Amino acid sequence: MNIIVIILLAFGLLFFIGGSVGIIRFPDFYSRLHSAGKLDTSGLLMTMLAVALYTIQDFSTESLLTGLKIMLIVVFVFITSPTATHAIVDAGIRAGLRPWTKNEKAK
Repeated sequence: MNIIVIILLAFGLLFFIGGSVGIIRFPDFYSRLHSAGKLDTSGLLMTMLAVALYTIQDFSTESLLTGLKIMLIVVFVFITSPTATHAIVDAGIRAGLRPWTKNEKAK
């Protein structure tokens, strides 16, 4: 079980690092936000799943309830993260931010 937890944590860390690199490297607001939203949610899923599996190893009532609470946090993030990303993109559009095109240089 510990091997699975370590693998999930490693994949979660990989997703978080990928999101960070995407925020730094992508040319405009919208692509950076896309990278942050997608990879942050995936990284959270992997790490929280690893924490939940690690918690329920002793298989008691308390650990099962803690694992259930962790999974409810994941569900809450899966609902709120796309909604927040959409709201931020909508605010960017209303503020007049234009998407990057191939003819423009990255700032």
